Amino acid sequence: MITTTDLTKVYRSRDREVTALDGVSLHVRPGEVFGVIGRSGAGKSTLIRCLNLLERPTSGTVTVDGVDLTALGGRGHRARRPLRQARARIGMIFQHFNLLSSRTVKGNVELPLEILGLGRRERSRKALELLDLVGLADKAKAYPAQLSGGQKQRVGIARALAGDPKVLLSDEATSALDPETTRSVLGLLRDLNRQLGLTILLITHEMDVVKTVCDSAALMAEGRIVESGAVSELLATPGSRLAHELFPVGGPQGAAGRTTVDLTFHGATAGDPVVSRLARTHGIDVSIVGAALDTVGGHQVGRMRIELPGTFEDNVLAIGFLREQGLTVELPAQAGLPGQGAPPPDGAPPPPPASGRTAAAGRAGEAGEAGEGAETVGAEGAEGGAA
Repeated sequence: MITTTDLTKVYRSRDREVTALDGVSLHVRPGEVFGVIGRSGAGKSTLIRCLNLLERPTSGTVTVDGVDLTALGGRGHRARRPLRQARARIGMIFQHFNLLSSRTVKGNVELPLEILGLGRRERSRKALELLDLVGLADKAKAYPAQLSGGQKQRVGIARALAGDPKVLLSDEATSALDPETTRSVLGLLRDLNRQLGLTILLITHEMDVVKTVCDSAALMAEGRIVESGAVSELLATPGSRLAHELFPVGGPQGAAGRTTVDLTFHGATAGDPVVSRLARTHGIDVSIVGAALDTVGGHQVGRMRIELPGTFEDNVLAIGFLREQGLTVELPAQAGLPGQGAPPPDGAPPPPPASGRTAAAGRAGEAGEAGEGAETVGAEGAEGGAA
């Protein structure tokens, strides 16, 4: 449904260049919820704006629902009619809602329908249907100032659905909300994904968002995709950076003469007493130094750090037993897992810095965020109206 190929975005000024996206290639399948996660400045916001060509990529292609948007973009800054028509099938929701304070809730939802040329009666009917869908039918005559943050975001979602999109882009839509409201909005997005068959791509820096709602995910750092895939597969992949970001396990590595082992429980193994079985079968004392348990996609996933007495050579049979039980087994001292005080695996990019060239790129891209609501509401309001 969404495919980018070697996508690059370079911001140029008189005396320097800032590369915000560096050869980004990803694929989002129809009907899935795909999360792009990364630290501030990783290039996430630039990527999502390139997906509907609010930002024109320097090079590479963006294909949505079989349409090459980059081929429709033209050379000028103004979108041509074919691109505006393609954008009408791509909804977008924003971190700061971008609602018009002078319009009622119903009026905000009707705005993209006005741009699309629908008559007053049809606009009213459609807006009320969408407000009912997001649970705000009783707020149709209220103004944004009278709503809570979660309610404002629901209005933003209803507005994004006005053009009957096949794709919904979410730009940090829950980062300004409290945890309870975040769970409510994520539940709504998942319900819309299932009811309407929407393909949803969301960017976030919150790991809980990925764990709660995403089928697949990609980790971005320094304008590049570091790792991507189905969340369930990544959790079962030894050495996965994204898995360790999603489920960090506390506890130090063992002292000399002890073996530290990281375990991931998933699928049927999540409820099995594997550790106690290990102790009984091999007659060894197992120390649990850290653990985390959570639910991903309705299934329990757990991570645990244990210590075994003796060196690795002394515990070869015990470690083999754990692997036979279907667990993902990692040895942080040998693998040099990120966050364990050791270097990253060979070939893996270093952890993204808190500042630098991509942080500057994020700031360059964020400058226009406040005006994006008017531009993208109902497929780019100002240009649609002019057309």
